[in-house]
Amino acid sequence: MSAILRIPLSIRVPLLTALLMVALGVVASQQVLAALDRLQDARIREIARLHVETLSVALGPHVLRDDVWEVYDTLQRAAGEGEGRRMIFTAVADEDGRVIAATLPDRAPLDSSIAEISDGAQPPANLTVPSDEETLRLVAPLVYQGREVGQVVTELDVADLVAERRRAGRLLLLGNAVATGVLALLGYFLMRRMLRPITRLSQRMRDTSDQPEQVPETEIPRGDTELSRLVHTYNAMARTLVAKRDAERRLAERERFVSLGRLSSALAHEINNPLGGLLNAADTIREYADRPEVVRRSAELLTRGLNHLRDVSRAMLEQNRLDRSGAALSAEDFEDIHLLIGPEINRQAQRLSWKVEVTPTALEVLPAGPVRQSALNLLLNASAAAGRQGRVWFRVAPDRDHLHMMVADTGPGLSGSARTRLLSSGPVPPGGGVGLRLVHDLVEELGGVIQLDRRDGRTEIAVSLPLKGKEDPQC
Repeated sequence: MSAILRIPLSIRVPLLTALLMVALGVVASQQVLAALDRLQDARIREIARLHVETLSVALGPHVLRDDVWEVYDTLQRAAGEGEGRRMIFTAVADEDGRVIAATLPDRAPLDSSIAEISDGAQPPANLTVPSDEETLRLVAPLVYQGREVGQVVTELDVADLVAERRRAGRLLLLGNAVATGVLALLGYFLMRRMLRPITRLSQRMRDTSDQPEQVPETEIPRGDTELSRLVHTYNAMARTLVAKRDAERRLAERERFVSLGRLSSALAHEINNPLGGLLNAADTIREYADRPEVVRRSAELLTRGLNHLRDVSRAMLEQNRLDRSGAALSAEDFEDIHLLIGPEINRQAQRLSWKVEVTPTALEVLPAGPVRQSALNLLLNASAAAGRQGRVWFRVAPDRDHLHMMVADTGPGLSGSARTRLLSSGPVPPGGGVGLRLVHDLVEELGGVIQLDRRDGRTEIAVSLPLKGKEDPQC
């Protein structure tokens, strides 16, 4: 049964139609053959009845007078050669059952008992016609003027009728077989044609599973049929799915810019704070240009401040150049994330526990962009949840097959909508966490898994990303 269910519907239904046609043809052939047999049997019984009645009329007077020669002469004339002659053998007995004449005396000698040659003979009233017998043996009373004057045993040649039955049966079977075959093929191709829109729709769904394409109007069945409604429904679904993906793409971009805007606000303070010191150092150099020691210390201060600003701007530019298919992940990416989240942590007077234990070979199989974006969004949410003077944890460590990333905070935990955005693919309203749906989509795109746990007064979000391209050292 499972093997049948694996056959495509576009073949299974036409094949079932053809099989039903064949079954119908077989049943019809059996019924017609049975009707033909009944007609042939009735015809043979009628021939046997008429033959016996004719013998009774012709032989009755002679048997009644015990005129043996007339009986014999009548039998010889009845058995004479000619077209349409059926009688092969006939024996006539008197009232005592003694043979008085026969067409073949060697088979029925005079004065022999008629019972000896009537074994296997059938009375016409209860005649059963064998399908493969070419002769019929009949036994019947010889009645004349309402009086039984003797008995007659006769054999009839029905070979032509049997041959006709066989020939008619063969022609009938051949005709039914041809008709059944034609109807089966016609039914098969008609059903294939009727199901062609479903086949095309199924093929289109397989070929365009990532970005479904609508069925052209020229390929939609005409009329308000189930198939046309199905194709129109598919087109509506395809349009809805395209619109949904466009909306999700716009939402992801918006969430990304929300997180970048939040970072920019914190980084503005990070850049603005050292600017005052740098300007003071520049003023000091101008005022004390003749004092080398003061100039040297001021120049060192300028160098440190400018290096810090360079690092911050570089990390921000790298984040803005997010490319999901770009460079491979490296340890420097986590250093950039540390640098980017630092101003927000400082603004909230929070404590950040940071531990990244990675090797370059363990990270190079992952793209940098999605991992950076996911980690940064989770850290921003953790910082917002922890509140002022809260605590945030960040851990990264690879094992044999996965890169494990954990973000925790001492906040009250995720709300129901935020939990849905992070863990579910279902539709959710906007809001409920900075880029949590984007984190879900990025991790899902990388084949990873997100787990959420609440323990010891802190919320932990664990992300496991498969290292698909990592070589097995034992291989």
